Amino acid sequence: MAIPVPSNHPTATRGGGKKHGPMKKPRVFLTAEWLNLVMLNYAVDPSLLSRFVPLGTELDSFEGVTYLSLIGFEFNRTRMAGFAIPFHASFEEVNLRFYVRRGSRRGVVFIRELVPRRAVAAVARFAFGENYACVPMAHAIRTQPGIDAIAAEYSWGAGEGQCTMQLEASGPWVLPAEGSRGQFITEHYWGYAAQPGDGCLEYEVQHPRWGIRQACSAGFAGDAASYYGREFAETLAGEPNSAFLAKGSAVTVFKGARIEIRDQR
Repeated sequence: MAIPVPSNHPTATRGGGKKHGPMKKPRVFLTAEWLNLVMLNYAVDPSLLSRFVPLGTELDSFEGVTYLSLIGFEFNRTRMAGFAIPFHASFEEVNLRFYVRRGSRRGVVFIRELVPRRAVAAVARFAFGENYACVPMAHAIRTQPGIDAIAAEYSWGAGEGQCTMQLEASGPWVLPAEGSRGQFITEHYWGYAAQPGDGCLEYEVQHPRWGIRQACSAGFAGDAASYYGREFAETLAGEPNSAFLAKGSAVTVFKGARIEIRDQR
């Protein structure tokens, strides 16, 4: 998920149990279009991510492999609580994320999220403790008439510290096969964010399944250590284990529920 969401739901406990009282139906917090998602996926040792796993969740894996993903995409037609926000309807986002589960719910956790809109970053940091930063960003999507190919690029930062992720793909959009790595990466429909006091915020993101195009070439270049630290920079300096472009769609993000954890790891 791109923007964290506040909670106005009854407190949940480990295992999905809830305090007594009527449950409120989740309300829509945000609607938008997420388009042209460049997804670079790296196999990593689980120990690299263990300190970022929110209490109440556990690392998820595909065929025994733990993945870290660098994802850049277009954030368009953004509306919060049904209202468009001037100058904040369209922008880029790049996030570094990994995959967790809580019971049968499969979700993502963000290590860092970058946007070019100062207000978005400030609200996320102040209200939710998310590791957002505001940086200059740009993107380019290029197609060639008569050729079934596409190139996508997202860049952030400036000067010697600029970073770029790029991908070239060809062929038609296809839905990821059932049980495939592409399905694993694109179909985690919950978000989790660690909260003060050993809590965790859980929120739902709804969207249809996304068609993808497998990459012919893809990679990252730039000063990753400045944004993600040395350990993650070493991972991003290597070749991704998989890469593809997801078409994207309209999305709906619901307000979240705080999960209180009564026991420690």
